[in-house]
Amino acid sequence: MTPIPVNPAALPTPSGYSHGTLVGTTLYLGGQTALDKDMKIVEGGIVEQFRQAFGNVLTTLRAAGGRPEDLVNVTIYLTDIPDYQAHGKEIGKVWRELAGPVYPAMAGIGCTALWQPEAMIEILGVAVIPEERLVRS
Repeated sequence: MTPIPVNPAALPTPSGYSHGTLVGTTLYLGGQTALDKDMKIVEGGIVEQFRQAFGNVLTTLRAAGGRPEDLVNVTIYLTDIPDYQAHGKEIGKVWRELAGPVYPAMAGIGCTALWQPEAMIEILGVAVIPEERLVRS
């Protein structure tokens, strides 16, 4: 199977990477920070950055015909784990608003920095999309 890049027009144009890579019915979702369409990290704290970063992941997922319930794995990289934990209820509310009540296998990993210095979070994932909904572009 040939990998197919998935790069939705609603996200910043990638250079040197893809927002997602589709292989068969599996979509590998590249790491998303809280970049907005103007290539700026959204202002606010971890909750606002989670909303933008996870929204970016879901934009790529939907471009391939996927839905949030197709996510099988999500990894969250954090520059400040205690801040994320302190806002856990708010972040959970955002997750349920954007993706519903289903949670895939997940990991949260602390790191010292992300690609954009002001980024506090980066989210990547894997989804398996049913063949009947799959969009191969």
